[in-house]
Amino acid sequence: MTDSQRPARVGRPASTTAHALAAHAQRLFVERGFDHVGVDDIAASAGISRRTFFRYFGSKADVVWVESDAELAAFRAGLAAAGAADPVGVIGEAFVAALDHGSNEDEWARHRAQLILTAPAVQAHATEVYGQWRAVVRDYVTARCGAQGDGSYPIAVAHAVIAASTAAHELWLERPESSLAECMRVMFTQMLPR
Repeated sequence: MTDSQRPARVGRPASTTAHALAAHAQRLFVERGFDHVGVDDIAASAGISRRTFFRYFGSKADVVWVESDAELAAFRAGLAAAGAADPVGVIGEAFVAALDHGSNEDEWARHRAQLILTAPAVQAHATEVYGQWRAVVRDYVTARCGAQGDGSYPIAVAHAVIAASTAAHELWLERPESSLAECMRVMFTQMLPR
């Protein structure tokens, strides 16, 4: 079908994307403080209605997790595509690949990291998100290494991965000249059990 044969799109074109709106909201949170920015402030500043905001997000804290489902899917795909390499090394590289959005998204990613590390409302949601990631790691390690002995190794690796990621994001915020991938590799090397 050629462009001239396609039916005309009905309705108003989309004025923003979820990611663009999240980046905008995060910028406001960092500038003014998370607790001092409401949904109405975000909507007015972005030139959208309150209703449009809620089409994308259930709450203002949800904007921080806009890419979470896609990142987790990329992480699962990275683990599934891995060969017979060292499972812990595979986890680290798949994690880096899933969270590294490239330098063109550094501002968004740094704002997200800052909010996750400092805003209590965002941290409350982090518990649920981190639980999903831990479950994927635990299942992967169990499948690759078995649940030998008392089965604690997969659990330990799963928690160590989240701790390493959190530490890497904190390091990245302290070292703006570095990349997130570099910081994650440093922390995974130091914190993941081998």
